[in-house]
Amino acid sequence: MSKIVLGQNQYGKAEVRLVKITRDTKRHEIDDVTVTSQLRGDLDAVHTEGDNAHVVATDTQKNTVYAFARDGVGSIETFAMRLGQHFTGEFEWITGGRWEIEQYSWARIPVDGEGHDHSFVRSSDERRNTVVTMDGDRTWIVSGLSNMVVLKSTGSEFRGYPKDKYTTLQETSDRILATSVSARWRYLTTDVDFDKTFENVRAIMLGAFATTHSLALQQSLFQMGSAVLEAHPEIAEVKFSMPNKHHFLVDLEPFGLDNPGEVFFAADRPYGLIEATVEREDAPDAGRAWDSVPGFC
Repeated sequence: MSKIVLGQNQYGKAEVRLVKITRDTKRHEIDDVTVTSQLRGDLDAVHTEGDNAHVVATDTQKNTVYAFARDGVGSIETFAMRLGQHFTGEFEWITGGRWEIEQYSWARIPVDGEGHDHSFVRSSDERRNTVVTMDGDRTWIVSGLSNMVVLKSTGSEFRGYPKDKYTTLQETSDRILATSVSARWRYLTTDVDFDKTFENVRAIMLGAFATTHSLALQQSLFQMGSAVLEAHPEIAEVKFSMPNKHHFLVDLEPFGLDNPGEVFFAADRPYGLIEATVEREDAPDAGRAWDSVPGFC
């Protein structure tokens, strides 16, 4: 009978909710994040013997998140690295880990044409995210966004596809193209202005989506990823997950009305799901960057 041994493992505190208000001036700032901390290292004994000598309690990890926030959050990538460097430096048996942060966006409430100093409204369901993975002296950073909903009311076609006896979809040279963009990109270095880069990557993706005359959602995806890599040599690859948000033209003829591409039924399911990686051909090996990072392909 073969020997039973412990395989790869990690543990920590998941989804620590943190809101940090910076109030050093009358114009306050808000950071709203969810942090997951998971540690790796010499943890065999707790699994095989129930020996907790090397277990940094998950409650301790939670408290560390809050304590570190007292000095400010900054970019979510930098905050995740701060946490990782603390745990791997403070506890010699912790040799690495994974720190995931999701950030929610808030906008200032406009009052008399100006954003209010200390009142905010949640701007959308879009979220910024990062996963920082450490293993010994190596660090990998994968950042991205999710739920960025975009729509083109024209400038999109879909035709020329194969047809069989089950095909009912009609070709079109003018359709609504809508999707919810989730994207993750891998950095080649930790020496990055993460906030500035995030804003620029997001703007590039939006610009490419808007200006590409799309013959397929796959084509739009590739143009978005290519534009990011062309502008940012510090990024090795971009992974996308983009569901089709289908809009079907409503037949108004039974009511004696025409419908020149103006009234649509928005269907939420089922939906086409497009996923792909756009990458540099000569990009260095990803190492552990994508370990336990959710999808896409």
